[in-house]
Amino acid sequence: EALVEPYLRDALIRLNPDIAANPGRVDDVLYRLRAIVMSARSDGLVKANEEFGAWMLGERSMPFGANGEHVTICLIDFDDIEQNSFIVTQQFTFRAGKTEKRADLVLLVNGLPLVLIEAKTPVRSSQSWLDAALQVHDDYENNIPELFVSNLYSVATEGKEFRYGSIRMPVDLWGPWRDNDSALQSLGEVEKAVTSMLRPAMLLDMLQNFSSFATIDGQRRIKIIARYQQVEGANKLVERVLAGRQRKGLIWHFQGSGKSFLMMFAAKKLRLHPALKNPTVLIVVDRIDLETQISGTFTASSMPNMIHADSR
Repeated sequence: EALVEPYLRDALIRLNPDIAANPGRVDDVLYRLRAIVMSARSDGLVKANEEFGAWMLGERSMPFGANGEHVTICLIDFDDIEQNSFIVTQQFTFRAGKTEKRADLVLLVNGLPLVLIEAKTPVRSSQSWLDAALQVHDDYENNIPELFVSNLYSVATEGKEFRYGSIRMPVDLWGPWRDNDSALQSLGEVEKAVTSMLRPAMLLDMLQNFSSFATIDGQRRIKIIARYQQVEGANKLVERVLAGRQRKGLIWHFQGSGKSFLMMFAAKKLRLHPALKNPTVLIVVDRIDLETQISGTFTASSMPNMIHADSR
């Protein structure tokens, strides 16, 4: 199965008082989640991933309250990470009909496979992280899409380099994760990337604040996962705002580093932060082409409650 249901069942009872009061309701939730998993082949993986993501972020409800009132269903506790189960498993075997695949490593949160890691040997010069990424993109995502319905991102490595990408992202766009701006060219540096990016708190932060979906070419839906510099920049920005310091800060960017996405992720996290009580976020630019670029990014990503200034 794509979902490890015993762990997921325990989490649903643990995190939802209305389900704990009537454990039979777990089956109603699992039925809905299984239907999303099964829709990956007919509706497309990105659409199924987006809908499952809405469930993981607590954006879906069911009529479990008094008098049939709808209550939010919690699959993951973002406020108290100790309430979640985090499991790393090797050789995760998945069968779809006659097709059987074994992922090298899978990170499970409450029984949901959030991250798939494909690893190649570091001692064979003919293999690199690219071979692992191609195996995920060309083989696994096409032949066992069900396993990626709850996927946040996948990781590819041969021990010397570390790359990650979201579902259906072309492998040439898979990016590195750098900690303190170090170059990833050794086992030690890959270990730094793993312990920085794959720790539970960062994993949930990425899920809640640093993944998004956008429509390109007017019709095609894609999944966006933040780069390391966008995550670090947005988190520092939010920390400054929460601290309330008069002197804020400056982020210096190189061309093509994803400034528009940084602003989108930062605005999203600021607006969702409970301590800020749904603030108004104002984006100011100094060139007309930047205004078009920023507003296009926010619009394509369906940023809610966005107001576009029509004059200066």
